[in-house]
Amino acid sequence: MKVLDLKCSHDHRFEGWFASTDEFESQLSRKLVACPVCSTTEVSRMPSAPRLNLSAARSSSSSDQGEKEAAGSNGSNRSNVTQAAPPPQDADQALQARALQFMREILAKTENVGDRFAEEARRMHYDEAPARNIRGVATPEDAHALMEEGIDVMPLPVPAALKEPLQ
Repeated sequence: MKVLDLKCSHDHRFEGWFASTDEFESQLSRKLVACPVCSTTEVSRMPSAPRLNLSAARSSSSSDQGEKEAAGSNGSNRSNVTQAAPPPQDADQALQARALQFMREILAKTENVGDRFAEEARRMHYDEAPARNIRGVATPEDAHALMEEGIDVMPLPVPAALKEPLQ
């Protein structure tokens, strides 16, 4: 499995998992790779360092180190395996991650009423339906009419990647 660092034309950075580099190129050429934030298929591969699992090497090197220190060794033959610190997360990436987390939380805590949003919001406002957190689709005219009636609404664009179940 190849984990690739990717970037869309709007500079949103994300990672993708592919069976091979050839599979990534194949999906990219067929416009199957899309940004999870803005859904554009204009995606490019970013340079990335190889990801290595060094946990076994670290545990054996630390036990070797302990044995050498116990034996009075000066440590000159120590293993040079070190754990690299993860790169600092870019401020834009952190903001994008927080925005996606926020959207996921909203989607998890609201009921999707779809095209019936204006109707359902009115029913709740006039106590004809139980009050609950809802989301759905409304035209700008419907949203304006709801606000004129004193019903609070807020437009919230949901990225396409969050509208469907994640695989």
